[in-house]
Amino acid sequence: MQKATLRQEMLLKRQSYLPAEITARSQQICQQFFKNFPVSGLRTIHVFLPIASKNEVNTWFIIQHLQANFPDIKIAVPVTDGANQTLSHGLLTPETDLQSNKWGIPEPVKATGVTESLMDLVLVPLLAFDEKGHRVGYGKGYYDRFLNLCRPDTISVGLSLEELPVPLIQDIHEGDHTLQFVVTPATIYFFT
Repeated sequence: MQKATLRQEMLLKRQSYLPAEITARSQQICQQFFKNFPVSGLRTIHVFLPIASKNEVNTWFIIQHLQANFPDIKIAVPVTDGANQTLSHGLLTPETDLQSNKWGIPEPVKATGVTESLMDLVLVPLLAFDEKGHRVGYGKGYYDRFLNLCRPDTISVGLSLEELPVPLIQDIHEGDHTLQFVVTPATIYFFT
């Protein structure tokens, strides 16, 4: 399936979810994540902040669990540079003030910067994924560019409201980053 077609279908499907469904699936994803990933040895985890209007996975469940149970782990969140189509990263603490940007993405108003080389694990937003670990996002390539700047040993984990991968995303190109894992409400997928 082509990315554009899949993106359109998944955006429509996602809009059909009720808020209670998003909450329940997000809580299940949080449970699957902590059940399958021993995070205690990690120093910095990058977590995307959910766009509520797009019915994204509510990553606040993961953030709150990290802050309550792993206070030594630093949490980095993205800051979007729309002009250059890049992400920078700021440290998220319980005291961090957030403000939504023009796309409705919550971002830190002022935060200590975090470089890509410090990321041990990155949680990646997606609309769909295939059986090889390729993903479809919103189509601008922000996360592909970001992940390609991280260390080779940085773990990339997609978070999916959908349980099943599509068989094949056909129009993959050289700059697309292949995920190592995808966490769904019921299971985890590992890609080699």
